[in-house]
Amino acid sequence: MQQLVECVPNFSNGRDPEVYSQIAASISNVKGVTVLDVSADPDHNRTVITFVGAPEPVEQAAFEAIKKAAELIDLDYQEGEHPRIGATDVCPFIPIKDVSMDYCVEMSRRVGARVGEELGIAVYLYAEAATRPERARLAAIRKGEYELWKIEVATNPDRQPDFGPAEPKPWGATVIGARPFLIAYNLYLNSDNADIADQIARNIRFSSGGLRNIQAKGFLVEGQAQVSMNLTDFEKTPIYRVQELVRREATHYGLAITKAELIGLTPQQALVNAARWYLQLDEMHDSQILEYRLQEEVQEDATPEAFIEATAEPSPTPGGGSAAALAGALAAALTQMVAGLTTGRKKYADVAVEAETIKQEAARLRRRLTEAIPEDAAAFENVMNAYRLKDVTEEEKAAAIEEATLTAAKVPLCVAELSLETAQLARDIAGIGNVNAATDAAAGALLAQAAVAVAVLNVKVNASSLQDKAKADDLREEVAGLENQVAEVVKQVQKTAAERGGY
Repeated sequence: MQQLVECVPNFSNGRDPEVYSQIAASISNVKGVTVLDVSADPDHNRTVITFVGAPEPVEQAAFEAIKKAAELIDLDYQEGEHPRIGATDVCPFIPIKDVSMDYCVEMSRRVGARVGEELGIAVYLYAEAATRPERARLAAIRKGEYELWKIEVATNPDRQPDFGPAEPKPWGATVIGARPFLIAYNLYLNSDNADIADQIARNIRFSSGGLRNIQAKGFLVEGQAQVSMNLTDFEKTPIYRVQELVRREATHYGLAITKAELIGLTPQQALVNAARWYLQLDEMHDSQILEYRLQEEVQEDATPEAFIEATAEPSPTPGGGSAAALAGALAAALTQMVAGLTTGRKKYADVAVEAETIKQEAARLRRRLTEAIPEDAAAFENVMNAYRLKDVTEEEKAAAIEEATLTAAKVPLCVAELSLETAQLARDIAGIGNVNAATDAAAGALLAQAAVAVAVLNVKVNASSLQDKAKADDLREEVAGLENQVAEVVKQVQKTAAERGGY
């Protein structure tokens, strides 16, 4: 099961396409990340970018975006309707699939520490990652906006950042954290009176005694009063309830809602809930929705047919090295599966923390081994390309072949080491995990053993082609004990699986 984390950073520029396009490009350039939406608002002078991916690439993409925004946005000259404290104003991580909130908290802390240390940007942790109760709310950190922050940051202890220097910089500060899914939802009124919109916002938001899970503020956008809202839990406080309360408040002032606006993405269920309420379909079930029913009935074929076909072709790539990486990735996937079948179950509550750690580490190994599948093929192609070099001296050609061959040896070496780690994780989860999946952990260890054996074979054959015999000997020495180590681990796993499985 693929882990997915969503990141929705907000940048303090929505008027210059060249600026926010460069920021979006810095995100999409990170392998393993998909940019889902770029919403630029010139009145608020703010751009919201939504992207998803596995945890590691999402962390890297967030860092690159924060770095690029600091290069391009100067808060001393930036202005707009929306409150802001930094070039990258806020950067939340949101668990979407097979990732816990606690893990997203750790992600926010890792990114925050790196941003503070490497980029020299003051970072404040908020929401679930907040280090102080008063910093859980974004509005509390952003009080007075950039203009007050740059005056107080160096002298006011309450402004001491969690990471980075307590110094005023033109890129301001960045607020990083972890939170549940949030719907950004705006309602426009048939008025140009922003004060009325702000009064309605005060009446409906939770901090002023309104609806729970609602943050709201009034603005003037393109000549229309706007009630801008964040719905922090659409299941408990649904869109239709918010809509109707704003409608009643607007009626009090003799006004009406003219249109609604979504910023970024929304879960489909939020719209289904609204349709069910407005159409009074109280007895309607999700199974009556065509798309939901099709998702239940149509099972996606998970067979890696394309890779199998490519391997069967009479061409050298993908070959044994890529197959070893695939075997290692499958071993890690099985290990992750067993850990996932253990966490969150009362029967295994006493090992929940350890199982969660194994699950996250197995996911990391799976991603890295999956990346090695094309890496091995590319490394072989580079060797062939080096042999085909023309218009170079013999010395240059020999050097290119040597370098390419060394790389071709290092890729399977990495696969062997990662696969050994995977086998060790499989052993650990076999001993404490869901007893019904103990044989799956053993299967993972056996696949990891195969991956190690094939990868070691590839290291040896490439090492034998090196002219530098010292480097060749180093490679042979590095792989010498890997097969023995993994064999011992497999014995332990098989014994444990047999004992717990009762066979």
